[in-house]
Amino acid sequence: MLNIPTELLRTLVAVVDLRSFTKAAASLGVTQPAVSAQIKRLQFLLGYELLDKSAPGVSLLPRGEMVVTHARRMLSINDQIVQLNGGRPTAQTLRVGIPGDFAGVKIPATLAQFRKRWPDIRFSATAASLENMQRGLRQGDLDLCVSIASSKPAIEATHLWIDQAVWVRSDATQLDPGGPVPLVSFGEDCSCRYTAVTALHRIGRDCDFVFTSRSIASLEAAVLAGLGVMVLPRSRVPQTALSVWEDAPLPELPQLYCGIYLREGGDNRAALEELADAVAEVLRPRLLVTDGGAAAIPNIAPARASG
Repeated sequence: MLNIPTELLRTLVAVVDLRSFTKAAASLGVTQPAVSAQIKRLQFLLGYELLDKSAPGVSLLPRGEMVVTHARRMLSINDQIVQLNGGRPTAQTLRVGIPGDFAGVKIPATLAQFRKRWPDIRFSATAASLENMQRGLRQGDLDLCVSIASSKPAIEATHLWIDQAVWVRSDATQLDPGGPVPLVSFGEDCSCRYTAVTALHRIGRDCDFVFTSRSIASLEAAVLAGLGVMVLPRSRVPQTALSVWEDAPLPELPQLYCGIYLREGGDNRAALEELADAVAEVLRPRLLVTDGGAAAIPNIAPARASG
């Protein structure tokens, strides 16, 4: 008797549901070549093709449609059997994009609290530019991303608020009035670095990238040592040992749009929205203190429909 491994059927259903080998690989936690190999193995075991190679995208042949229908029933029965004796549901990995500008904040602690309510959720965190993270959302390669931008993004955010970009320094900071401004930053995909460079170029001032690191502890140490200055959202500064340079001999910086964005559709939407709310709770400052006093920071993203 021929036995068909359930993992092959699960891969086929993922490819069909997501209409993409790449998205299926991400949802299953494997590589795209591994997904292709599993589909080929399934077709070899069955002795016939399942996918219509002449059609664009992912399209099933008539016999492939029948196989998927039966596969769904088999997987449903398999999952019910697994849970009969108190078996744990299949773990799901949420892919989260967090820019370097928010590195070192309380997000890990938030994720730990979140898992107390959703113990079968796992996390895969990456850091990238705003453009790359939003592309990842569209393509299904990311489930949630946090972003910072100097202008309001075109896509709809689940949470969106405004923070102020500020120059930060330490007691050891010294600038050469006629020389390039020494910058400390997370790298080229850092929105705050882009904000700093744009502001300096606007007044014809050069900059020197004296220290770049993915570690907020290293960046903080570099500024404390006097290597250079850095740009951060004002609400982030109290979480460091650095000081806002209120009267800096440097150009004024713009307000920043900080947002949390979710992919469209997919499973576990309730968990994803709850995670977005939890991350917003620790990232969005309740008050923004300026020269004019303290002002509340509203959530300017459209409210989600309930129910």
